[in-house]
Amino acid sequence: MPAHLPTLKQLQYLVSLRRHEHFGKAAEACFVTQSTLSAGLRELEALLGVTLVERTRRLVRFTVLGEKIADKAVRVLREAEELAELAGAEGQPLHGDLRMGVIPTIAPFLLPTMLPRLRSEWPDLKLYLREETSSAACEALHRGQLDCVLLALPFNCGEVDSALLFDDPLYVAFPPGEAPAERSIDAAAIDEDRLLLLEDGHCLKDHALSACNRPEIRAHASMMGTSLHTLVQMVENGLGLTFVPGMAIESGILNATRVGARRLQSDHGCRQIALIWRRSSPRENDFQLLAATLRRIARDLIPDLEPIGSTAPQRATLEPAFG
Repeated sequence: MPAHLPTLKQLQYLVSLRRHEHFGKAAEACFVTQSTLSAGLRELEALLGVTLVERTRRLVRFTVLGEKIADKAVRVLREAEELAELAGAEGQPLHGDLRMGVIPTIAPFLLPTMLPRLRSEWPDLKLYLREETSSAACEALHRGQLDCVLLALPFNCGEVDSALLFDDPLYVAFPPGEAPAERSIDAAAIDEDRLLLLEDGHCLKDHALSACNRPEIRAHASMMGTSLHTLVQMVENGLGLTFVPGMAIESGILNATRVGARRLQSDHGCRQIALIWRRSSPRENDFQLLAATLRRIARDLIPDLEPIGSTAPQRATLEPAFG
C-alpha cells in the first residue's frame, strides 16, 4: 500500500470541480475558499505525480486521466458515505439525514399532504428534498447526491432496487364544454393535432404517449408546457387538451377552472409510483420501511387507490415496460 493516499477532502474538491467546471463555484459547493480548493487539488496532483486539470483563465479542462480519476473518486466518496450510513443506521430505523429526489409531476401533488404525516410518524428522520426531472434524479442517485428517488415507472434508471407504492391513473383534460359525456375516453379518440404535452425530460410525457400506443402523436405534438399547471391553463384557454395524472386531480389542480377530465382507457392507462434506491446502498431496510409508510399514508389520503400487488424490491434494471 502506498505510504500516502489521497484524502476524501481532496477527492471531494476534484469531484466538485468536475461537476461545476468553475473553481469559484466548486469551492462554494464545498464551503471553502477558492484558494483552499485550488491548493488541495495541487496537493492531490503532487501526491499522484500527474496533471489532472489544465488551468486557463477562461475554462477548466480535465485531462483524460483526470476524467478517469474523477469518475473513480465519485465511487470512492459514495462508498465512504455508505460506510458512515451503515454505522449510523445500526438499530435506528429511519433516523438521521436522508436525501430524496422527487420528480415535478409528483412533488407538488403528493408531498404537501404526505410530509406532515411522515414527520409525525418518524420525528428523527431529517428528510432533504430535491425536485428533479426523472433523468436528472437518476443521475444524482448514481452519483451519490441522492439516497432515494420518488419516481414514476416505467423509466430506465439503471441498476436500482425499488418498492412500488401505487398506481396513478392518467386522465385527459378538455377545454370548457368539450369533455365527452362518457366518464372515460379511448386513446384512439384523442385528437393528436390538439394535444399539449410537457417538455422533453418529463417522464409523464412518455408515459402518456406510450399508454396511447400512437407514435404519430409524438410527431404532431407542437405545443409544449413547462409544468402541469401551465398545461391546465392552456387547456382552459381553449388551446388544446392534455394528460393529467390522477394524483394531480385529487390534489385540486382543476379546482377553480372549467376544465373537464375523463379517465384514459388503455391497457397501460396508469403510471406506477415507486421509491427507488441504489442497489449497493446499505440502507435497504430503511427504504423498505419508508416505502411501506408512504404506501399506507397514500392509501389513507386517497382511499380509492388500488395498491400494487407485490411490495418486494424489484432487482432487475428498470426498463420501459411499453412504448
